[in-house]
Amino acid sequence: MVTLYDVPAEALIEAVAETLEGELEEPDWARFAKSGIGREFPPEQENYWYLRAAAVLRTVAIHAPVGVERLATAFGSAQKGTDRYGVGPRHRSDGSRKQLRVMLQQLEAAGYLERPPNGLGRVLSAEGQSLLDSTAGEVLTALDRPDLERYA
Repeated sequence: MVTLYDVPAEALIEAVAETLEGELEEPDWARFAKSGIGREFPPEQENYWYLRAAAVLRTVAIHAPVGVERLATAFGSAQKGTDRYGVGPRHRSDGSRKQLRVMLQQLEAAGYLERPPNGLGRVLSAEGQSLLDSTAGEVLTALDRPDLERYA
């Protein structure tokens, strides 16, 4: 059986994003919102919302239970530092919590995530695990990489 650990992350995220396009709805404000405080402009990709939602789903599957705070740290970036001379050192900035919160809520409403008994964060549901594993199997058969044939 192929799991999400057996295929490259980028290929899996792209395949899961295609599945999520029909199930999630991108909010109207998402085209105008930056993906974090360290960013200068909003994302330019057409399917950004679904790619990020697929990446969130994969991250929750690997590091569950996960909440908005840990996801904001994981999806953050380096922010240019400023000082009087404009040459301050870079520092860490978090990703957009609003976007991540809405994605978690949408994935939970679609049945891919659920809350654990203690109510802290989100964990992958059986339906979410099935989606990731079946998509990983499809991605593995579609990839033409001999080094991954041992997982088939």
